[in-house]
Amino acid sequence: MIDMMAVILAGGKGVRLKPFTMVIPKPLLPIGDLPIIEVVIRQIAAAGIKRIALMLGHMAQLFIATFGDGSRWGVNIEYYIEDEPLGTAGSLKMLKKPEKHLLVMNGDILTTLDYRRIVDYHDANNASGTIAVTLRKAHIDYGVIIKTKEGFLHEYREKPVLEYDVSMGINVLSSESLSFIPSENKFDIPHLMTALKSAGKRVACYQTDCYWQDIGRFEDYEQASADFVNDPKIFLPDLNI
Repeated sequence: MIDMMAVILAGGKGVRLKPFTMVIPKPLLPIGDLPIIEVVIRQIAAAGIKRIALMLGHMAQLFIATFGDGSRWGVNIEYYIEDEPLGTAGSLKMLKKPEKHLLVMNGDILTTLDYRRIVDYHDANNASGTIAVTLRKAHIDYGVIIKTKEGFLHEYREKPVLEYDVSMGINVLSSESLSFIPSENKFDIPHLMTALKSAGKRVACYQTDCYWQDIGRFEDYEQASADFVNDPKIFLPDLNI
């Protein structure tokens, strides 16, 4: 088994989900009967990952009171609390004795991604960083005009559908990659992946068409909640319901 741990980023304030997040942190918002971050923890445990670090800031004590040491799920949960926001990568500098590989992900994601498979992909490609990537489509409700540099019509696209790959907020890092994180200033995962690439390190993209939904907006939260309630065993096959 690859030496690995999971790092769940849960320090944000969730400002786009106010007023809900004025009294409860976004990762603790329920989908069905469970906080979404508990679904993540259960999935990580089911993947055989025993060590989990929770990177916290906003309302940190609520997480500690809710999850304790993690023993009820057969994992060991460590808590790291930011005095001030360090960024999604900057907080990783606080880790004590990180494992060889780190599964680093946001705590507000509902997905069916196979965590072991992305870590194996990362390892097989000898990557310093790996980004989970999925396809998204954007429907443009207007006629899109492509002009020539002289200002004449080149192409008229009526209500096009644009396709693009997006980061799922789930990444794998090799522990040596943490040396690229500066000690000062806020530093996010995109900054780290870009720094690795600029240094000539391998940054892999793990393409997947699995279910994925974050809960950053009200409509996304509603969709994730409905999908989970409709068929929770897609996400947690061992859930007793």
